[in-house]
Amino acid sequence: MVHPRSRLQSLSPRQQQVLWATVRHYVTTAEPVGSKSLVAEYDLQASPATVRNAMGRLEKTGLLYQPHTSAGRVPSDSGYRIYVDCLMQPADLIAQQVKHLFDRQLEWNGRSLEAVLRGAAQILSNLSGYITLVTFPQAHTATLRHIQLVQVDGGQILMVIVLDGYGSQSLLIPFDGATTANQAPEAIDQQLQVLSNFLNSQLRGRPFGTVTQIDWNDLDQMFSGYIATLRQALGDLSRRQQSPTAMQMMISGLADVLRQPEFSESNQVQAVIRLLEAEQQQLWPLMFETQDPSQPGKRVRIWIGAENPLEPMQSCALVSSTYQKDEVAAGSIAMVGPTRMMYENAVALVEAAADYFSTVLSDQESAESPSLHGSSLLDSI
Repeated sequence: MVHPRSRLQSLSPRQQQVLWATVRHYVTTAEPVGSKSLVAEYDLQASPATVRNAMGRLEKTGLLYQPHTSAGRVPSDSGYRIYVDCLMQPADLIAQQVKHLFDRQLEWNGRSLEAVLRGAAQILSNLSGYITLVTFPQAHTATLRHIQLVQVDGGQILMVIVLDGYGSQSLLIPFDGATTANQAPEAIDQQLQVLSNFLNSQLRGRPFGTVTQIDWNDLDQMFSGYIATLRQALGDLSRRQQSPTAMQMMISGLADVLRQPEFSESNQVQAVIRLLEAEQQQLWPLMFETQDPSQPGKRVRIWIGAENPLEPMQSCALVSSTYQKDEVAAGSIAMVGPTRMMYENAVALVEAAADYFSTVLSDQESAESPSLHGSSLLDSI
């Protein structure tokens, strides 16, 4: 694949200018454009004939095309790619705007994490006009606060793990009857409290992803009958939370973007809706693959049209970035819209939101926000 900057270098300054203007016109109007309109709208300091020649050259190189023989031209996916990588300018104003709205409207105190993420998704979709996707933080990046083992009916033990802003995880554990045979419930409760204390001494303050890394030799021999079952339970929890299907995602702005002319065909709309509502796990690789090999060092990944490996997304663009906790990717923020997207705005919004949540999650240890640690979060899970 030819690198976009190599393709850009093959274009004259006039052709670059015309490509930029064509993208801007089509993003704004959804209408093909001719040379006369470009000259009038963008003051290109050239005659319509000169601009027409430049458009013809861009069409031959696959950066523009004519949707109809009598129509003007529109950008191709390759044309958008060169625009995104080489021609667009940062939208600093909209980045400042979203940071201001987050600071003013996303009140953490007394609110569940779900409510905060939902509010962020709504702000982003309202500002952009595109579908906004915000994933919950992945549980394996959370810090473990407390573990409790509780005896329940039917010879089972409930293991509850409380995390630092991601809610709680729980698992019912069926125990071998021989372990607790002929023991009074009070005696079992006492043993479970000792085991809970042991697990807390081993794991409190550590990332949830390390719950299987326990030195069982430190446990008194009288409790050895519990070890195999507890080890398997912790392994099951760890694997479950690292699975993409365990993640939750906020979606906002779906109705608005599907009114765009690109989604006029019902089959196309249904495929996108099904992907977003019922097959979300297929999106995880796109949303968490933020390093573009052609753009090293950039924090935002942009998939345009046919670049998307998922067929329903090949009429769309997806702009995504991860937010982090202590320099580890915790969750993802993305925008989905037609390929006729205002990319500079989408990039600015996604970057600003990722920075905001990275700061909040990394600072929560010292902030001790009630919304991150209090019952309101646990009640929402």
